[in-house]
This record gives sequence, structure tokens and C-alpha cells, in this order.
Amino acid sequence: MKHFLKVLAISGVAFGINIGVASASCTTLGTYTTCSDGNTYNKIGNTTYGSNAKTGSTWSQTQIGNTTYGTNSEGKTWSTNRIGKSTFGVDSDGNTWSSFGD
Repeated sequence: MKHFLKVLAISGVAFGINIGVASASCTTLGTYTTCSDGNTYNKIGNTTYGSNAKTGSTWSQTQIGNTTYGTNSEGKTWSTNRIGKSTFGVDSDGNTWSSFGD
């Protein structure tokens, strides 16, 4: 993947295309992480709570075994379940999805 991104960035420069890459520096102290993009994360047990100071949004996710579920910044819930190399889920709009393989 790194190689692909390098090729994409070089191609963008060669053709005069502006390719923006989002990145933020983060600092972690104990269970609390704060990032330069305004995001903060606090992991307590199996649950991670996130917020963004710039947008005022909050979210959370909990992982128990192979199942992860959460609430997005709009207050809608979602979930995923990994079984072997397959992943099944329900997105925040209630749509089911699946992925098979690695």
C-alpha cells in the first residue's frame, strides 16, 4: 500500500494534480490520546470514546471478542462481527454488508 501511495503522489506531481494527504500528530498519555486535528480518544476497558473539538462531534465503539459495535457522531448505531476470514455488519443506516476473504 505504501508503494501505491508513493506512485500516486509522484504521478500527481508529474501531472500537476494537487493530492492532499490528511495527517495529524497525536500524543497518548495513559488511556487518553489527543491529536493536532482536534480529535481526542479515551479508551476505558473495551470501549473507545472519541470526540472532535473542531466539529463538536462525539462517537464511541466497543469491542467484545470478534464483535465491534458503536454509535457514530449522528447517534446512529452500527456493528461488525468477524468470523474467520469473513466479516459481517450492519451500517449506521441499517444496511447489512459482508466481506469474505482476507
